[in-house]
Amino acid sequence: MASDITTLERTFTTISGVPVEPLYGPAQLKTFDPAQDLGRPGEFPYTRGIHRDMYRGKLWTMRQFSGFATPEETNRRYHYLLDHGQTGLSVAFDLPALMGYDADHVMSQGEVGKCGVSICSLEDMEALFSGIPLGDVTVSMTINSPAAVIWAMYLAVAEKQGVDWTRVSGTLQNDILKEYIAQKEYIFPPRPSMRLVTDTIEFGARYTPRFNPISISGYHIREAGSTAAQELAFTLRDGIEYVDWALERGLKIDEFAPRLSFFFNAHSDFFEEIAKYRAARKLWAYIMRDRYDAKNERSLKLRFHAQTAGCSLTWQQPNNNLMRTAWQAMAAVLGGAQSLHTNSLDEAYALPSEQAVTLALRTQQILAYETGVANTPDPLGGSYFVETLTLQMESAAREYIARIDQFGSMIAAIEAGFPQKEIASASYRYQREVEEGERVIVGANRFQSDDQPIELLQIDQSAQMHQLNKLAALRKRRNNSAVQSTLDALSRAAEGNENTMPFILDAVRAYATLGEVCDALRKVFGSYTETTQL
Repeated sequence: MASDITTLERTFTTISGVPVEPLYGPAQLKTFDPAQDLGRPGEFPYTRGIHRDMYRGKLWTMRQFSGFATPEETNRRYHYLLDHGQTGLSVAFDLPALMGYDADHVMSQGEVGKCGVSICSLEDMEALFSGIPLGDVTVSMTINSPAAVIWAMYLAVAEKQGVDWTRVSGTLQNDILKEYIAQKEYIFPPRPSMRLVTDTIEFGARYTPRFNPISISGYHIREAGSTAAQELAFTLRDGIEYVDWALERGLKIDEFAPRLSFFFNAHSDFFEEIAKYRAARKLWAYIMRDRYDAKNERSLKLRFHAQTAGCSLTWQQPNNNLMRTAWQAMAAVLGGAQSLHTNSLDEAYALPSEQAVTLALRTQQILAYETGVANTPDPLGGSYFVETLTLQMESAAREYIARIDQFGSMIAAIEAGFPQKEIASASYRYQREVEEGERVIVGANRFQSDDQPIELLQIDQSAQMHQLNKLAALRKRRNNSAVQSTLDALSRAAEGNENTMPFILDAVRAYATLGEVCDALRKVFGSYTETTQL
């Protein structure tokens, strides 16, 4: 047991298992070249940040992830958050929406509005953003397999508000590869899914120059149990895959690469996380320059959103989660995040209550305005420890990327089960350490005490009934023949090689539902069942 081992006998490692030396100095950085490995903030390879002044010029966007029950209830929460100082919106969708089902589908029973907001049609999206000017507020949407459909609804709402698409800004998660690797919320097989993602990238490059059509996500890879290096490597290799598909479509690298964005986990090992973000920027800059010959400086700059680690939150002594989140958020800021979500203390139990989400937002505001961490770019740059960790992270990620390249593509590696196996092994190691007491989780496996009672947000069945009634009324009053015509046109486009986005837009404008549009695509693409890899 860890408690029986003296300090001299104990092996110190990061949370990912990387050994930590007793002291760091010049000996660890013999091959370190400040010009090549570090540079200055805002200059290649952007290790120290993508902007010269970083937060001195503009703070990160405080973008609390929120969505629950009905669109009307979530809309009220959005107005509340904006009134309390949040600077961007981030939409959480419920499980039926994530899987491409309407609220009245048999698979949706008991899940409507439970883990996010229920969105079934353009009517719901209109209610979700009622009173919120989409030309002025940036919006991030965490949706993947049905991402093209949800994005079409969002763009249709902007049209109805009279907002030109060139003004809308925000991010669509739309990262289907990490679903096959980690989160498992997919609908279609990998290659048709990649076709839909490429359709959105192409459409965005032409019509929505301020909107990020994809957020390449390591967050869920880490939540599944990966190490920091695996999160970094698999995320960047997913990014390479999306670039390859867009280039094969005929797009030029600098036509779409500036709008690629990333999403990383902010886990508990403070210095390891900071090193991960710094290595990510450096690696992506070299990948874009040397692998793809990108010329536009914006193509080289890795921009990322961070969210504190949901998997680190405990239901035991939930108030302790406030401190976990604060330190994780500080690591994201010291690592140079462009936007940030801080988890609420009650999320090991339920979706956040209004009080809990306010505290989470205040955590970011205190970090921004009271701690001084935003006063200078990359304040830990030059630390022997941090620079060594950054180089080690880069080296480990490069090795993983090279191994995946040997498969020929990320899809081939996924089909062979390679990233899944690596994550499973890392997850098992960490869980064993926790269960055997080698890794201390305060309040869970050490320093236990009586649980601290907290008020929880309850989502009852009224949300489902509300959505069912709305759907029934919508199906009666819309022009159903027009709806069917648009769905038939979409299916024909999916059978061919046309970009599906214009056809999806026509369908949602006619008030075809999310489930109906996904069914039109299922008819052509089929659905996917993962083959277990032993």
